[in-house]
Amino acid sequence: MMRMLPLVLIAISLAAGGCATATTAQGGAEPPGSGPRGLVVEPNADPYPSTYTPRPSRPTLIRNATLLTAAGPIIRGGHILLEDGLIASVGEGDIPTPAGAVVVDAAGRFVTPGLIDTHSHAGDYPAPGVAALSDGNEATSPVTANVWAEHSVWPQDPQFPRILAGGTTTVQVLPGSANLIGGRSVVLKMVPARTVQEMKFPGAPYGLKMACGENPKRVYASRGPSTRMGNVAGYRAAWIEAQAYRQRWDRWLRDRSGEPPTRNLGLETLADVLRGNILVHAHCYRADEMAIMIDLAREFGYTIRSFHHAVEAYKIADLLAREDIAASMWSDWGGFKMEAIDSVRGNVGLVHAAGARAIVHSDDPIGSQRLNQDAAKARAAAAALGIDIPEHEAIRWVTINPAWALGLDDRIGSLEVGKHADVVLWSASPFSVYAKPDQVWIDGALAYDRAAGAWRTDFELGYVPATGGSDR
Repeated sequence: MMRMLPLVLIAISLAAGGCATATTAQGGAEPPGSGPRGLVVEPNADPYPSTYTPRPSRPTLIRNATLLTAAGPIIRGGHILLEDGLIASVGEGDIPTPAGAVVVDAAGRFVTPGLIDTHSHAGDYPAPGVAALSDGNEATSPVTANVWAEHSVWPQDPQFPRILAGGTTTVQVLPGSANLIGGRSVVLKMVPARTVQEMKFPGAPYGLKMACGENPKRVYASRGPSTRMGNVAGYRAAWIEAQAYRQRWDRWLRDRSGEPPTRNLGLETLADVLRGNILVHAHCYRADEMAIMIDLAREFGYTIRSFHHAVEAYKIADLLAREDIAASMWSDWGGFKMEAIDSVRGNVGLVHAAGARAIVHSDDPIGSQRLNQDAAKARAAAAALGIDIPEHEAIRWVTINPAWALGLDDRIGSLEVGKHADVVLWSASPFSVYAKPDQVWIDGALAYDRAAGAWRTDFELGYVPATGGSDR
C-alpha cells in the first residue's frame, strides 16, 4: 500500500512576480513561519517530525521456537533472525549462526510479533490520574479537529514501561471521546524518551478521532448537540466546511493565483482526511450508529478505518466485512451504560467469523499490558459459541489487524522477512493466563528483559532534597 503523510501548511517567502520558494520543517531557505506573507501546502512535511532513532542492536538468532507469525500457520521448532533492525530470516528448522550474533534458545517457547494497541490514552491520561495530568479531552467545543494528541503526551508516564513489559510495542494514542471530532491521534513506539517525538513512529499516518452516541450528548447537553440527530448534524456541518476549505486550497495549489487562503488548523486536518492522508477512527457502540457513520463517510467521500469499542459490531459484521472496516473491540467490557447494554462476549469471534477485521484493543493502560489475555478471553468466548479459532488466526487480533488499522501493516504486525524486528518471546503460549513476555525487541534491539525488569521513567526515580531549603 502506498502511503502519503498528511499535507501540512508551511510558510513561504513570496518572490517578485508571484513566484514562491517553499521551505520545509526540516530545512530550506527560511525556517517555518519566517516568510512575510502567504502559505503553501507541502506534501510529506510534518511540523513535529519524529526524532525516533532505533537503539543499537546486534544480530539476534532465536532458535527452537514456536512461531505465531500472524502470516500463516504455526511454525514449530523454527527460527527467526533479527538483523539491522529488520527480520532477516524466519522459518522452519535452524540456520547457521551469523558472525557475532546473540543466540537465544527458545526451548519451544512462543514467539510473536510485538503486540499493537489501536486505542490507548497512555501519555495524555498518564498516571497518576489527577486533574493536573488529565489532557485527553479538549471538551470546549463539539468539534476540535485542530488539536493533536501528541501535544498532550507526557513521555514520563510510568504506564509506558509497563505496557512494554506486557509485550505491546506500538500504541495509537487518541484524544478522548467527549467531542464529535476530537482531533488527531499519534502512533508511538514503547521506548524510553525525553520528548514525544523520540517515541513517534516515523512516517505513521495520523488518525482522526470521532465519537458517536452518549459521550458527546452528555458533555454538550447544555450547549448542544444534545441528541443523536444533533450529533449527525454537527458532523455534517463540519465536513461541509472542510470540503469547501479543501477546494479553496486545492484550487490555489493548482493555479498559484493570488494570495493563498487563510489557514485553519481544524479544517486543515479534516481536509487531509478527505484527501485520504489521515485515517478515521470512530468511537461507536451501537450497530445503528455505525451504519449511519458509514453513510456519513460515503456522503463526504472519506473512509472509516476502524470503529472502536463497537460492542454491537456482531450485528453488522457482514457490513463491516463488505466495507473493509475494522472493529477494535474489548473482549468482555459491556453493560456499563445504555449504549453498551447489548454487548456479547462473543463479539470478537463473531466479527472474525464473518470475515471482517477483528481487533482486540484496550482503552485502558492495564488492558494494554494484557492484550494477549484479552485475546485469549475473546477466543474462549468464541469457542463457547461453537466458533473454533486457532491460535495462529487469533494472534492476528493483536498484531497484523491493528497494524492494518494504523496503516502500518507493510512494516509491522507479522513475522515476515523485511519487516521491522518488533518481536516478543513468551514464557508460554500467549493465550495462556500464565504467559509473560520474557524478552521484547523493538527494531531488533532488546527493549525489555524480564530478568532485568522494565525501565523506570524519571517520574519514578524520585528526587534528591535540596540542602539549602526548598524552592517551588
